[in-house]
Amino acid sequence: MNRRKFVPTVLLIIFVVHPSFGEIFRFLYARGETYRILSIVKEDVYINGVFSHHAEILNRIAVEVVEANEGKGKLRCTFHTSEESRSSQRVFSWGRNYESEFWRDSQGRMTIPDQYYMPIVRHVPFFPAKDLQVGDEWSSEGEEVHDLRDSFGLREPLRFPIYPRYVYRGERKWEDKDLKIIEISYTIFHRFTPPIATRLYPSRVGGMSKQTLLWDPAEGRPYAYEEEFDFLFELSGGDRVEYRGKAEAKVVESSKMDKASIVQEITKDLRDMAVPNTAVRGDALGVTLTIENIQFLPDSAVLVPEEKEKLKRIAEILKKYPDRDILITGHTALAGTAMGRKQLSEERAMAVGEFLLSLGVRNREQIITRGMGAEVPVADNTTEEGRRKNRRVEITILEN
Repeated sequence: MNRRKFVPTVLLIIFVVHPSFGEIFRFLYARGETYRILSIVKEDVYINGVFSHHAEILNRIAVEVVEANEGKGKLRCTFHTSEESRSSQRVFSWGRNYESEFWRDSQGRMTIPDQYYMPIVRHVPFFPAKDLQVGDEWSSEGEEVHDLRDSFGLREPLRFPIYPRYVYRGERKWEDKDLKIIEISYTIFHRFTPPIATRLYPSRVGGMSKQTLLWDPAEGRPYAYEEEFDFLFELSGGDRVEYRGKAEAKVVESSKMDKASIVQEITKDLRDMAVPNTAVRGDALGVTLTIENIQFLPDSAVLVPEEKEKLKRIAEILKKYPDRDILITGHTALAGTAMGRKQLSEERAMAVGEFLLSLGVRNREQIITRGMGAEVPVADNTTEEGRRKNRRVEITILEN
């Protein structure tokens, strides 16, 4: 269980300024508006007071306003969390995707159907129905909702109330921008009712969160988010798990991708650079470049020199689209065990990702890897030609 996945949800904010009576903070929505929220969480985990491990978590949230009506907005969001990286030099590996669709009113109150686990932090921030001057304070009730299906087998989300306190702090100059600042803080102490049909469960939680929300009045959107947190979960078996750390996030503009043009451009570049065994296509995620029959040392994730030379040429192509994150997916032919194929494909995707990272193709937080084993064949595994096509790595330039 990772305590602070998707904390930057509070960044879904914009505001208006009333020149005579201070500032009126309201959520505003424009149908068709799209953007992303990217965050990095760095936390130390303690079990029964003893340090267990350090974790880094990459969160990506894609947001689209699908309806806007009478001051309310209907948001369709995809939340993706990475797995923790194993060191500061490694790229992030694929975790879990969540879809969510909900309404939010102009003051920040959300209406979310029960089937959605995201966002975790809800009804935060909530703005009062008055103008705000620097130094003004207010409070409201919010909620945190956690998915503990994997950790404890709980069928329903774990919910508990939070009571944030807000302070409007005025302006701050940051990265050559004049930003507005709202401080948000809350403490938690909550006991849980024992769930049905599980032996181990969180019995209570205590802790605190101190947050700083910054947004850009010129753009009418949040610009960044910072948080310090310390939360302690006590489990029904008596163990205590503590999460201490920091989180930061930033809103990123998200424009529509012209997939057809990009496919045409990359196809030409591959031909001009004489890069063999490659193909390009547009798909639901973006534009995917496939490297067929990619070669590693036998039963390993060590790239052979010829493949590194090929990847160097592909790296120059990827650098032409610096604002788009990339997903690297490893695939194997149907050989060995399912578990072995899965692990090998993950390791090979990671090897390609780390090599591209070393070439400066993207920053670390812009590269995600995953392994699919032999689950998604593109050819017949009973023939050598088919197996050659199935042994592949796909590099997707993500649309959002």
